[in-house]
Amino acid sequence: MSRLNLTGPELAGLLGLVTAFAVLSLWSIRDAFNRQFRSTNEKMIWIQLCVLVPFLGAIVYLIWGKKRGEKTK
Repeated sequence: MSRLNLTGPELAGLLGLVTAFAVLSLWSIRDAFNRQFRSTNEKMIWIQLCVLVPFLGAIVYLIWGKKRGEKTK
């Protein structure tokens, strides 16, 4: 079994990328919880998409889903 040998800057870049993806996904989930959608089912579908397909689901939510819900206080 071979080991992945990363230098300091490569490891920092990889961790930064993973952190950015995680933050984007978590923010999308939180935003979906705080929005009022036409139905509870629609809200749950968006949340499930963000959870089950983390980065891609967050991008799709930000492009289409965020416009469908209204911000609640």
